[in-house]
Amino acid sequence: MTQASRMTAGTLSAAAAEQPVAVIDNPHGCSPILLICEHASNHLPARYGTLGLGPAERESHIAWDPGALGVAQELSRLIDAPLIHATVSRLVLDLNREPSAPDSIWTLSERTTIPGNLDLDETERATRVREVYEAFHGAVDAFADARLAAGQLGAVVSIHSFTPVYRDVQRPWQIGLIFDRDERYARSVAAGLKQDPALVVGMNEPYSPADRVFHTLERHAVRRGLPPLMIEIRNDLIRTQDGQASWAQRLAPLLREGARTL
Repeated sequence: MTQASRMTAGTLSAAAAEQPVAVIDNPHGCSPILLICEHASNHLPARYGTLGLGPAERESHIAWDPGALGVAQELSRLIDAPLIHATVSRLVLDLNREPSAPDSIWTLSERTTIPGNLDLDETERATRVREVYEAFHGAVDAFADARLAAGQLGAVVSIHSFTPVYRDVQRPWQIGLIFDRDERYARSVAAGLKQDPALVVGMNEPYSPADRVFHTLERHAVRRGLPPLMIEIRNDLIRTQDGQASWAQRLAPLLREGARTL
């Protein structure tokens, strides 16, 4: 990716910094859609060590959304949309939660204890909020406000992935569309997806705003009066580049067409 097609924003402090918290791909894209991928990375900055976790745990879904960044980057290319993605694992701080929420910094994710997050003092919590949450969302706010002022922002879409099994229960959906009161974009994309009878499309499944997973879209879409859409793709379907490309190609025309009707 050329320097002109990528921007960086929101860096960690000098002591913690290894790379920016927020990276903006295709910042000059012509699409009115802003793509966001909060759980794009399982990277732990050096100051956090391993948080007491082994390699398998740090590669698992508790650390990030496997495949989501690949789908988001391919969508950015296909529909010529800017994409803002995070470079820090949600094990440090979950960017899709209010920083005051009890699950903003996980101590137990499903069945895995995160030792490095136990018994954090208020100073450490405040440092993570400042260096990770505020850096990332501040970068999104600045970018979204500039696009909106220029008449270049019409919708915000966040890209995620979910596990095929949760707490020993199989999930039947290949894809889920998460939305709140404004259903327009979700209903439009769902209508296109349901043209394929082999697809099981979850509407507010496997999560819904009641699960407190809508924070990013509440902050960056709803508060600006923009249509929000959260897309969840089952992660076994997008573990490879081919899978990521296939799902991006499926979604691109639906997102593009849906945005025209909003």
